[in-house]
Formats: sequence, C-alpha cells, structure tokens
Amino acid sequence: MHNSFPSPPSPEVAALLSAHRLSRRSIIRGAFGVGALAVAGGLAGCGTPGARQAGECASDDRSETERSLHFSNWIQYLDVDDEDPDRRPTLDAFVDRTGIQVTYTEDINDNNEFFGKVQAQLAACQPIDRDLIVLTDWMSARLIRLGWVQKLDLGRLPNVERNLLASLRDRPFDPAGDLAVPWQSGLAGLAYNGSVTGEVRTVDELLTRPDLKGRVTVLTEMRDTMGLLLQAAGHDAADFTEAQFDDALERLRRAVADGQIRRFTGNDYAPELARGDVAACIGWSGDVIQLAATDERIRFVAPESGAMLFSDNLQVPNRATHRANAEDLINYYYEPAVAAQLAAYVNYICPVEGARAEMERIDPALATNPLIFPDDSTLAGTKVFMALTDDQERAYEAKFQQVIGA
Repeated sequence: MHNSFPSPPSPEVAALLSAHRLSRRSIIRGAFGVGALAVAGGLAGCGTPGARQAGECASDDRSETERSLHFSNWIQYLDVDDEDPDRRPTLDAFVDRTGIQVTYTEDINDNNEFFGKVQAQLAACQPIDRDLIVLTDWMSARLIRLGWVQKLDLGRLPNVERNLLASLRDRPFDPAGDLAVPWQSGLAGLAYNGSVTGEVRTVDELLTRPDLKGRVTVLTEMRDTMGLLLQAAGHDAADFTEAQFDDALERLRRAVADGQIRRFTGNDYAPELARGDVAACIGWSGDVIQLAATDERIRFVAPESGAMLFSDNLQVPNRATHRANAEDLINYYYEPAVAAQLAAYVNYICPVEGARAEMERIDPALATNPLIFPDDSTLAGTKVFMALTDDQERAYEAKFQQVIGA
C-alpha cells in the first residue's frame, strides 16, 4: 500500500531516519528562483593524490576577539517571520543572547554544485569565507575523507552530547561525532499538484504516464533519484550491483529521451510545483509539507516501492576562523525548545531529543505528523542509499551526470 502524507513534521523518530545517510533539504515561502543545476567538475580532485589536507591545514580561531560568524545553508532551511521576512526568529534570538553577529547566506542548492564552488580553495588549503556549512551525509563524508573540515570541541557542545538522538550517534563516516552534527533529516519521494493532475503513486507512473509528459522534474541529487529508481526496478537501494544501477539508470535515460522530464533540479523545483507548471516530481518531504500548508492539493507520496532517507549536517570547513562561535550556534540549536521552533517552520525531521514534547506546545498537529515523526510502518518502507567507495562514487556520478546532461 502507498502512503500519502499532506501534513507537517518534527523530531524524535526522525532520528531513526537520520541515522542513515543521503541527501537533502529546503522549503518554500513563495517564488524564489535559485540557481540551476551545475555540477561541472563536481568530482574533480575527489580522492586524487594531494587532495587530502588531513591535519596540515591549521586554522586560527579568532572567536574571542571577533564575535562574528558566516553561516551557509540550503535555501529556506531556517525559520522566517511571516510578517517580516528579514527576521529569522531563532537566529535573531541567538544573536541577542550571545552578541555573535551572524552573516547568514542561503547559497546551497545542490551538494555537487556547492562542492564545485569551494573545492579548489579547500584543496589548496585556502579559506572559503564560511565558518559553518550544511551538507548531506554523503557529501559530509566526502569532506571528512578529504580532510577538509575541522574537528569540533565536544566539550563546547553539551546540548548535542545530551540531546542528539541515539540513532544518529556513532555514524560510520563520523563515529566520534566531532566532524559533522545533524541539522535536519527528511524523506525523498514523489510529490504532485492535485489541481493539475491525478494522484501519482509510483516512480513508473512519474516516468511514463502520458498526461505528465513534459511536466515532471527530477532531482540532481543522484542518491535520491537513483535510490528511488533502484527501488522501483525491484533492486535494493541499500545494496545493489553495477548492473542493477545501470538497469535503473536506463529507465531514467528513456524518460529523458521521451521528453517526459521537464528538467533536473536542486532545491528550486518547489515554486514550479506550487504554480502547477510542474505536475509531479521527485522531491523532499519538508518542501511539500510547506506547500501543502497553503494548498492541500499538493501532496507528498512515499512510493509503493519505498522512499529514501537523508540527513544534512553542520560542519566547520578548514581555515574557518570562528570555530568556537560556530560551536556556540550548533549547541544553541540543540536546545529542544529552539529545535522545535525550527522544525515547526522547516517541517523536516528534527534530530533533537525532547523537541517533540516542545512541539506539542507550538503545534500539536506537527507533533503527530508522520513525516516529522515517522511511525514504524513508514520507516519499514524507507531505504538509505548504499555507502560508496571513492571509485564507485566517481563512476556512478559520471553515468548519472551524462544522463541528466549536467
């Protein structure tokens, strides 16, 4: 049976999901047109000799004398005041409490696209003018492998130590939990606008139904898109062979050749879905929940073959000069009341223990939403994309990028 969820999210069980790894995130609050798809050179230098910096790239922390912080995030991945879009309540409260001035930038639209922006500087041990970035598990793992992020001082993160959900601890790519701290998690699945099309329940419908031709978008995030296609082809997205990957990719290739797919997107599909320019798509749960809050005809669907799980992580890049200030902000967002306020707006899965109880006070409906607090049956149908070696990542990404024309 398929599951269709039109409503909102929160924390706790979310952790069960986040424990895994995948890709990630955003919401919409109107029409924002964010960058296209880009990836050129996204993998260049990954795993190549000389690319890893390890402990060679020392950083001077100026947090004591410079009470500032540059925070880069995904588009609309932080709460905004409905009456004053220039205000970000939780972030403003952090600034008021600590005196740390935060330059907040929503300049991440796609993991590979962002990697392409910063890889040359990080590989050369140069600053990227950001103290805190948010990337999906697999990309966070890549930066860790390359030695491009700073180790966090867990002694400065008591809220994280106390409140991080158990399922998000001891992750394979960061067992000590001192190189990446979960920000939010979510599901990748199908979405459709019921004002312009009928219900879409399967990936095959999305890729072949005649009435959807030219009105479908698909994510540039390889793990989300290919994970769903692998599942739809009867393969296991958590454990597959190259032949099975190629089989699933051929389905995507045919859909592109047939004109079924309008374009491949990062975070920027939501406005088109809201307007009805896009009838159906592969998308992220939090985006769709937000859209459904103003138009209940927009729906998120966990396809019959299963949805994908992802989590996004806070990391301090090499040569960032305000690590302690970044740690203060990370610790702040692990206060359950703050985490609940954030989750009530972004509608993704919250990694903070105790946030669900706080959400009851903010919006009881969100505290019971299965996309924020997934139940066992929802979790049973989800998958986390198989962990890849450097060689596999390069090979699969190259094949995928060839098909999507990036």
